[in-house]
Amino acid sequence: LKQVFNKDKTFRPRKRFEPGTQRFELYKKAQASLKSGLDLKAVVQLPPGESINDWIAVHVVDFFNRINLIYGTMSEYCTEKSCPIMSGGLKYEYRWQDDNKYKKPTKLSAPKYMCMLMDWIEMLINNEDIFPTRIGEC
Repeated sequence: LKQVFNKDKTFRPRKRFEPGTQRFELYKKAQASLKSGLDLKAVVQLPPGESINDWIAVHVVDFFNRINLIYGTMSEYCTEKSCPIMSGGLKYEYRWQDDNKYKKPTKLSAPKYMCMLMDWIEMLINNEDIFPTRIGEC
């Protein structure tokens, strides 16, 4: 369990919605509907009168939190040595490219790739121009 909360690992604390905000209320609605056992098609529908952008943002952040938790629990088993390549089975190899350090698609170990990916997603989620947290802004 110590490994999961090691600050040098990819695992990050959950992103939280500020209580009393519109997104917090949407998050509570989304959680309640997902736990109710309803038809999934109905569960993901936009609640009446809500902003589609806010609804999508709530689900993107929730998905990030869930993936982050899953990765955090398995990261001690996937090390530089045991997972030297980020792959999707024998047929697929994922390579990292960004506009900074990796100008061309580059082979990375799975832990390094996941760290870069989670950092990139977190940067996007925290970007107010992409995911504004103020009510009524999109």
